[in-house]
Amino acid sequence: MTENSVREYEQKHLDHVLTEIKKAKGKAAQRISTAKNDIEDINKQTNDIHLNTTTYSGMMDTAMSFRAQQQMLDERNNSWQHAADHLATLKRLEKKPYFARIDFQEKGAGQPESIYIGLASFSDKPDHFLIYDWRAPISSVYYEGKLGKVKYDTPMGPQEVNMTLKRQFQIKDGTIVTIFDTDEQVGDQMLLEALGNHSSTKMKSIVTTIQRTQNEIIRDTKDDLLFVQGAAGSGKTAAVLQRVAWLLYRYRGNLSSSQVVLFSPNQLFNDYIDQVLPELGEHNMVQMTYFQFANRRVPRLHVQTLAQRFEAHQDAVSQNAQRLCTSLQYFKATARYAKRLGHANMRFRNIMFNKKVFISKEKIREIYYSFNNNYNLGNRLDGTKEELIKYLNRRVSSEMRSKWVEQRIQDLSKEELDTLFANQPREFESDDKEFKFLARKIVMKAFEPIKRAINHNLWLNINAQYLHLLRVTPKLVDLSAFNLTAEQWTTFVDGTKEELIKHNISAEGITIYLYLYDLITGKHGQRDIRYVFVDEVQDYDAYQLAYLKYRFPRAKFTLLGDLNQAIFTHENSRSLLRQLSTMFDPEKTRVVQLTKSYRSTKQITNFTKHILENGEAIEAFNRDGELPQVITAADFDGGVDALVAALKKYQGEHDAVAIIGKTFEDSEQLHRALERRNVKTTLIRTENQRLVKGAIIVPSFLAKGLEFDAVIVWNANDHQYQGDDERQLLYTICSRAMHALTLTAVGRPTKLIAKVPADEYELIKK
Repeated sequence: MTENSVREYEQKHLDHVLTEIKKAKGKAAQRISTAKNDIEDINKQTNDIHLNTTTYSGMMDTAMSFRAQQQMLDERNNSWQHAADHLATLKRLEKKPYFARIDFQEKGAGQPESIYIGLASFSDKPDHFLIYDWRAPISSVYYEGKLGKVKYDTPMGPQEVNMTLKRQFQIKDGTIVTIFDTDEQVGDQMLLEALGNHSSTKMKSIVTTIQRTQNEIIRDTKDDLLFVQGAAGSGKTAAVLQRVAWLLYRYRGNLSSSQVVLFSPNQLFNDYIDQVLPELGEHNMVQMTYFQFANRRVPRLHVQTLAQRFEAHQDAVSQNAQRLCTSLQYFKATARYAKRLGHANMRFRNIMFNKKVFISKEKIREIYYSFNNNYNLGNRLDGTKEELIKYLNRRVSSEMRSKWVEQRIQDLSKEELDTLFANQPREFESDDKEFKFLARKIVMKAFEPIKRAINHNLWLNINAQYLHLLRVTPKLVDLSAFNLTAEQWTTFVDGTKEELIKHNISAEGITIYLYLYDLITGKHGQRDIRYVFVDEVQDYDAYQLAYLKYRFPRAKFTLLGDLNQAIFTHENSRSLLRQLSTMFDPEKTRVVQLTKSYRSTKQITNFTKHILENGEAIEAFNRDGELPQVITAADFDGGVDALVAALKKYQGEHDAVAIIGKTFEDSEQLHRALERRNVKTTLIRTENQRLVKGAIIVPSFLAKGLEFDAVIVWNANDHQYQGDDERQLLYTICSRAMHALTLTAVGRPTKLIAKVPADEYELIKK
């Protein structure tokens, strides 16, 4: 067939598919209308049901009528929801019905078969699919390999087909714009087209350009741990979001989005990715940062924020102590410590009432250790609770005779009396019986906070327990292995205690605190969660990851990150893979490496990879652009002027432009300077802000995972970025850029770019 006849045939086929989609839309809209009318009728009939409560059989008949109406209402609501979801899918398909076609022949089949692949399946009659969902088993053939024999996995086992055609389409407003026939998984032309688009405030789906290795990540079902090491811009986060969509499709009916958790680097990033799954017709999974997860459980403590973590200047002793607290060795030591608490050293607090001790901590300790030695901590806690509630109930009778109760009864208003009596008859045999009735009600109401304190374990002194664990750490761990002396450790613990008194706790401390609490209370985690995804895993430590595995014991884990971008854990990230191998079954662990960077132009990728020393492998995708610029200025005002000039140029050429400062203070100072020059920018102050259109200024620690058309690095001089431990930070900042990159420097530029070849960037002196 000639090129024109191919285009003519494919356009005719597209027109037919669009006609069928329009018909299906009309039917879905009719089903929605019918279901709505039925719901209104059922609600009307429910209101008209006559309540017959005079006889037992009458009450039963009324209840049965209500139940029948409720069942009918539930059915119609389900029908309405199903039709509404179907209509939403059809509307998405109408905009872009499909993006690929493959022709293949199965073993034993007489002739080849053609299928078209899109965002969702669509059939015009039963079992006659005009479009196959990209997640269907056969669709993986498109992503897997070249023409010829291709194997793909199905729920029934591996299948093999002979692929004879792989065709890709770009469709706009019902018209085929471009057709590519390719022998590759996704042709470079199509990928170049997609990567050449402008950035926006929301991440987009990548189903049309999934690469072979990304497809392996998406469709992995065998492994308990999938570790994805990917260079900046290699599409690891996008691939993992498509993986969530694929899992929800693959296990539909057995897996819901509420059983999938994604831990992301910050709230800003959550906002950036929140449209990807809805775009694919799926509900969003549970999304949170690790510290949101921790904060939710300890509302009385202030956990170190991202900004505080980033800007904390630690001496060598603090770094060594942190290394100890975040190690897998210490995670195991915490479990050993907790086990011993069944015999001694549990810390308790008094239960108070009316500012007096109601149940003393000594009494609680006596109860707690009165149980048999073979009681585990969870059983011991439950037994103690039961005894405390019994004690509380016994105290009700004695407290009823207290003077404060008598006084309270005398002071009761009419409204308070009505509330206490509620529906109780007010006729008593004697005044004494009426007094006892009211006294019991008053005491039980007054004891409610005590009951809550018992049920919520407020008689456990977790703060003291956490500090006791830290104090006895030299008996649990060899301090010298972490270059610490006993005196240095004591000083560290004293500092931790001072912060805890102010209700502050460090980022590494909160995980130890939570794990210790869970062990003491016998909590075994959230068993309903089936999949856990951790993004930017290089900024986690081994203790945190071991704790997540403990909290989600039945989940399969997908960890993704770039060891080149470890801005919080630095060198500790290098040992992460080694420590992970001891947490998971090696037979069910898979490491996938994505080395090709698709986000940035070849010029930007080559520039950024020279910043690193001994970094993970990075390969540039062959997309050309302008050379990065390094602009130096003599003073602050000159630096701002240079930045303004670069900003104006970029705003004329690109949609999303970001200025990235090192710290929040740097970013705020620059924002004020730009305001004085009437240059409009939006300063991202916290991770809870939303990304907006127009130029933004963002501190480096909030830029993780984001991408922009153009990036200007503010003041990358040899003072701001001086040490080797800041290489990963500067690499992370620069690798946010898709099409254009400029570094400004007040004074001499940072030595961290000294190894970038002179012909790979443009140096401009102002």
